Amino acid sequence: MHIGRRLASQSAVIFAARLFGAGLTFLAQAAIARMLGSVVLGEYLLIMATVNLVAVVMPLGFETVGTYFAAEYRAKGEGRLLRGFMVRAYGHIAAATIVLFLLGFRIAGYFGEPGKVFTMHWLPACLLAFATAMIFVNASLLIGLRRPYAGYFADSLFRPVAIIAAFLIGLSASTPEQGFNILIWGVAIGFVAIAFGQLFVLLRTVGDVPTEVVPRPSEWRRWWRFAMPWVLISLASDFFFDIDLLVLSNQLGREELAIFGVCTRVFSLVAFGVAAVYSVTLPDMFESEAKSDRNGFYLKVGDANLVASALAVLLFFIVAIGAPIALLLFGPAFAAGAAPLAVLCLALVVRSVFGPSSLVLSIHDRPNAALPAILLGVASLIIGNMVLVPRFGLMGAAVSALLAITLWSVAQWVTVLRIAKVDVSIRARLLRPRADAMPKPAE
Repeated sequence: MHIGRRLASQSAVIFAARLFGAGLTFLAQAAIARMLGSVVLGEYLLIMATVNLVAVVMPLGFETVGTYFAAEYRAKGEGRLLRGFMVRAYGHIAAATIVLFLLGFRIAGYFGEPGKVFTMHWLPACLLAFATAMIFVNASLLIGLRRPYAGYFADSLFRPVAIIAAFLIGLSASTPEQGFNILIWGVAIGFVAIAFGQLFVLLRTVGDVPTEVVPRPSEWRRWWRFAMPWVLISLASDFFFDIDLLVLSNQLGREELAIFGVCTRVFSLVAFGVAAVYSVTLPDMFESEAKSDRNGFYLKVGDANLVASALAVLLFFIVAIGAPIALLLFGPAFAAGAAPLAVLCLALVVRSVFGPSSLVLSIHDRPNAALPAILLGVASLIIGNMVLVPRFGLMGAAVSALLAITLWSVAQWVTVLRIAKVDVSIRARLLRPRADAMPKPAE
């Protein structure tokens, strides 16, 4: 099957599963807003945003490069190195969980509103962070081992099911406050069960990777060289809007924060469909680069960009048309988020057009080179919020995010072009003939 068709088909299945799960989450959040109030929904979104940011730091970046190293070790049949990588990753989570339980409560109070909300639900929030970190590592390794469905479905399907099940149980409580506590505890217990179920699948998959006859020394230095910059890369990219919500929590009221939080969750769903395209093609990109098949590498990056960009444009129009109706499920006040949500989705088109710059830098062993562009994006986001949000409210927050993502994407594209001599934008694929039609270099 041509890689473009395979990407489209696999990405469609993954995105359909995510869409179904997001629909459950969307309905659960709408029910929280309707039955418990938009203020409670704002607190729930703050807890989940804080949990995500804590969880992505706990493995110390190993979840962000797990796909890369799992794909490499699978391709080379180096099962011992793969297992060593896993021991390190899960060891980091275990150590970070202990530190969080022992010291985190005292530190959380210094982080303003997010820390205050987190400490109000300390034990379930810590369990949520532990389970979420486990799921992040499990998923990245499974994707690298060519098990994208097993990697994505835990987050796409099972976590939303756990959320809505916990909410339904919480409806039996006598007061909204008790119902909210049951919800948080139920989600935490559900996430822990999902994490260990996914780990069981991962261990069975890893057992199929052959072990090298002559084992190589541990590559822990190389793991750290990749992982440390990817902590910041992942925080600023995958959890860009979680950071934004925490920053905005001191600028917007709880109701406005809930509206913008719902918009960012819809955006994350849309962005997932595009990210799935690049995740599916990562093992193929790595193999082409490892074999010095530059034509094949260009073809796979280019096809991924075409599929991702077309999907981003399609999803933008779907969101622009459907958002005003969908947001009414949360209440009349949430209709104010329709226009800001459309602006956010334009950012996804920008990201797709400029291509997977950070990923290509890692393949070329230069992950650190992505950091200046990331810092530029985060700095512009903070400055944009300070300038635009007080005057324009929700629309100012959306425009600030669009400008930050645009600056970031352009800066990373220029970085890859300068360092790796590779144009990863869609422009290169449109101008370059198909790799399989290019003449072979003279011997």
